[in-house]
Amino acid sequence: MASELYNIIEGVSREKGIDPQIVVSAVEDAIVMATRKYYKSQENLRAKLDKETGKISAFAVKTIVETPEQVEDPNLQVTLEDARKVDPALEVGGELHIPRTTEGILGRIAAQLAKQVIFQKVREAERDTVYNEYIGRVGEIVNATVKRVEGPDVIFDIGKAEARMPRKEQSRLESFAIGERVRVVIARVERAAKGPGVVVSRAAPELVQHLFQTEVPEIYDGTVVIRAIAREAGERTKIAVMSKDKDVDAVGACVGMKGMRVQSIIRELRGEKIDIIEYHEDPVTFAEKALQPAKVSRVTVIDSAEKHLEVVVDDSQLSLAIGKKGQNVRLAAKLLGWKIDIKSEEEKRQEVEQQMAAMAPQATTPLENVPGLGEGLVEKLGAAGVTTVEALADMTPEQLEAIEGIGPKTVEKISLAVNNYFASLEAGAAPAAEGEAVAEEVVAGESSAEAGESAEEAPGALAGAAEETVAPGQGEPAVETEAGSAPEKTE
Repeated sequence: MASELYNIIEGVSREKGIDPQIVVSAVEDAIVMATRKYYKSQENLRAKLDKETGKISAFAVKTIVETPEQVEDPNLQVTLEDARKVDPALEVGGELHIPRTTEGILGRIAAQLAKQVIFQKVREAERDTVYNEYIGRVGEIVNATVKRVEGPDVIFDIGKAEARMPRKEQSRLESFAIGERVRVVIARVERAAKGPGVVVSRAAPELVQHLFQTEVPEIYDGTVVIRAIAREAGERTKIAVMSKDKDVDAVGACVGMKGMRVQSIIRELRGEKIDIIEYHEDPVTFAEKALQPAKVSRVTVIDSAEKHLEVVVDDSQLSLAIGKKGQNVRLAAKLLGWKIDIKSEEEKRQEVEQQMAAMAPQATTPLENVPGLGEGLVEKLGAAGVTTVEALADMTPEQLEAIEGIGPKTVEKISLAVNNYFASLEAGAAPAAEGEAVAEEVVAGESSAEAGESAEEAPGALAGAAEETVAPGQGEPAVETEAGSAPEKTE
C-alpha cells in the first residue's frame, strides 16, 4: 500500500499532467541538497523515497578501489578493505552506500530550499509536457476561453495550458471580453526561458478553412475541395474551391441559399470580406477569376518556370484590379502562388511601342544619300558628329542652330529635305536629287550673314513652303508644286 506522501505526489502529478516519478525525483533531489547543506560535505549524496512507508533515506556513495594509492578523493572513493568492513560482499568497481541521517536536518531554510527545488523540477516537467502535447497540434483549431488581456496580447485558457495571441495574430475587427469562448488556431509552440509558449491565432487562413468545413457539408464530406486560401485578417479573404462532382457547383455550395452559409462565416469573422473563386488548373483562367471583381482584358504567362504572369486590364478597371493599397492583386498573387504584374491598356500600349522602337533595326543612312543636302552642309553636320539622316531627324531646331554655320533658314531647308526623304521612302520612290545647289547657296548665305552681311541678301529658300519662280520674260510668279523637289530661282 502506498504511503500518504506518495499519494500526495500522485495527486500533484495528475493535476499537472506529468509522470509521478518526475515528482519523486524532485523530492529526492531536494533532500540531497538539504542534506549536503546540513553536513557541508562534498560527498556524492543520493536520496531514496520508500513508496510504501513514505520514508526518505539519504546516503553517501563511494566507488570501491583496490589499494590506498588509488584513492584520489576520500569523499568519492574507498579501498576494498575498508568497504568490506561494512559489507563483505562488495567488490572492486562497486559502490559503497554510507547512510546519512535526515532526522532534524530539514530546518526552516533547508525546507524552503527543498520546496524551491521541487517546484522547479515540477515546472520543468510541466513545460516539457505542454510542449510535447501541443507541438504536434500546430495548425489545429481549438476552443479557447479568454483569461486576461496583457497589453496588446490576449491570454487564453486552452485546457492544459495557457496560450498567447499577439497583436499580429489578431484581426483588427475583433475585440474580446474576459470569459468569452472563441475558436483559435494553434500557430506555433515556442521554447522560451519561462517555459514553452503556445501561440494561437485568429488571423491564420486555417481558421477560415475550418469555418467553411463546419458550415459547408460538401466541403466536410469531400465533394468540394478547398485548393487555396489567401487572407489578410480583418480586411479580405480569397478562397479557391473546386468540385469533384460535375453536378455540384463549388462556389454555389459555399455561398449557400441566399448567401446564408458564407454570411455565417462573415459574422464569425466580424464582417471580414470573403471572395469565393472557382479553382482552375490553367493559371491564366485562374488569374482572371482571382482578380475579381475587376474585369481582365488578357493574361500572358511571362515565365512559367518562375511563375510570372502579366495581366492587362482596361484603364477604368486598373484601380479596381489593384485594390485598396494593392490588396486585391496581392491576395490574388498569394492565391495563385504566381507573381503578377498588372498594367492598364495604355501602359501596355506604351510599353509595346517602346519595345518595337528598341527592336527596330537601327538604320544608318549617310547624309550624302539625302537629296537636298549639299556637300558643304553635310560637312558642317559631320563636323558636329551628325552623320546619318536618322540622327539628323531626331535633332531639334535649337540643337541644329547650335552647330556653327547653321542658321534658321538652313534649319528650314534641312527640315524640308528630311521630310521629303522620308516621304519618298513611304511612297516607295527615291527622292529627287534637285535643290542641292540651292542648299549650298543657303549655307553660303548663312555663313556670310553670320560674318556680318544682311540675312536678306543671302540667297535661299524656306523649308516646307513653295517658292515663287519667275520665268524669263514673264512678270507673273509661277508656283512650283512638284513633290520632292526644291524650289529654284531662275534668272
